[in-house]
Amino acid sequence: MHLPSEQNEEGLSRRGLVQALAAGAAASVATPSFAQPAKPSAIVAEATSADYARDPTRWGSPEVAALFPGFKHVDMRTKGAIIRLRHGGSGPPMLMLHGYPNNHVLWHALAARLAQHYHVVLPDLRGYGDSSLPDPGPNLINYSFRVMAEDMIEVMENLGYQNFNLVGHDRGARLSHRMCLDHPERVMKLCNLDMLPNYHVWTNANRSWALSTWRWLFMAQPEPLPETMISSVSAETWLGAGGGVRNRPKVVADEFIRCWTKKTIYGACRDYRAFAKIDFEMDSADKDRQINMPVLILWGSRGQPPGDVYPTVWRKYASNLVDVQPLPTGHYLQEEAPDQCYDHFMKFFKA
Repeated sequence: MHLPSEQNEEGLSRRGLVQALAAGAAASVATPSFAQPAKPSAIVAEATSADYARDPTRWGSPEVAALFPGFKHVDMRTKGAIIRLRHGGSGPPMLMLHGYPNNHVLWHALAARLAQHYHVVLPDLRGYGDSSLPDPGPNLINYSFRVMAEDMIEVMENLGYQNFNLVGHDRGARLSHRMCLDHPERVMKLCNLDMLPNYHVWTNANRSWALSTWRWLFMAQPEPLPETMISSVSAETWLGAGGGVRNRPKVVADEFIRCWTKKTIYGACRDYRAFAKIDFEMDSADKDRQINMPVLILWGSRGQPPGDVYPTVWRKYASNLVDVQPLPTGHYLQEEAPDQCYDHFMKFFKA
């Protein structure tokens, strides 16, 4: 993968500059005063405004960059991967993890507002977005949530943080749960969006679940069967098969399409393959352990059966469950109800 030399970030575009000024000084500071700057050896490359226009296949478009005013856009090396991320804002650290089939741009409707109160860190998980594609390793260990969580811990250490607030959605929520089990001292508070714990889902599967969640089974099949079949259709067709978000900006949808490449297809399938194997082995071993930090669970009620599944299940897995709240959305709460998500975040993380 070609990695341009490190450079300092400049204004993203005329529109981005205006937004950055409007966001105020708090949102334009890349790292808060109580954090150490990122280790120079960890930064592999940093985008400038010229990079978005000159190399949009690598860094994305200026329009996407303008959604994150004042954020730096870098490639950061961990011991096992190169992680693409944006980070910006001032205040306590908040790590936000996306899910399948997206990347960090999933947080476009929340990041700038949260950056007025927090130092917001938005990575692409390994294999996803513009992050690198490591080899699977023995028993798919390199795509286990345990190893993916170690990437994120290194990212936060490189930014000067030993512990932080954590928000996860979809795959990022599953990774977050594993991080809380393996490294509870790192996570101050956890908010997970639209996710039930892995062990519960796998051991309570039924016909209805299998029909609606067929990707879990399909993408876990041996390489290269699902990769070959997914690659045979366009990114627009595959990504649209899961249903779109009604108010998702076209520039965001186009960014997800840009990043849906052969590399990302292999990364996603390795993630799901590990999920059904090594992750399930780890989750089975830890099925009776509870996480102890304060936890907020938000879930989308549209299309879900009525009942109290989320609070009932999560009480078994989290000893300090502060709140469990349904929102009138589908799976993408942060895009469909950003104002409500923001209000819940501010109440929970500032308490």
